[in-house]
Amino acid sequence: MKIEYHNIYMHYVLVTQNRMPIILEKFRQRIEKYITGIVNNNGCKLYKIYANPEHVHILLSRAPQIDDETLITIISDSSEKFINDNRLCVGFFQWQQSCAAFSVSKRNVPDLCQYIETQKEHHVNESYEEEHKRFLNFYQKKSGNQVQ
Repeated sequence: MKIEYHNIYMHYVLVTQNRMPIILEKFRQRIEKYITGIVNNNGCKLYKIYANPEHVHILLSRAPQIDDETLITIISDSSEKFINDNRLCVGFFQWQQSCAAFSVSKRNVPDLCQYIETQKEHHVNESYEEEHKRFLNFYQKKSGNQVQ
């Protein structure tokens, strides 16, 4: 059956192999634009992306025709190849073989966009590991708390 309307918001966090901080600031926007193209080419809509040195946040509305694992595999495989082919990091670039995927309520999209947009400032005070633990705790709760 064809789905005419969908409302599937997803927050993905991809992490570099061994959490190595190898995404360079000078190539950050180029990597973000490439991933944005992958998302758009797969019938999804990107709301916000930010590439930190060792992890990337992606907030999107996923098309119902593609499942999470297929989409994130396309994003990770294609972006790895792009980064390596264009030598956008020192050495060989790889993502970890797993990532985090969180469903997001439409009402939380604006706040999460703001959170992702301020990643650089945010990570001055909180490591990726601390952030990851906080996300796991937050998304496992059944309350309507916002990610801060």
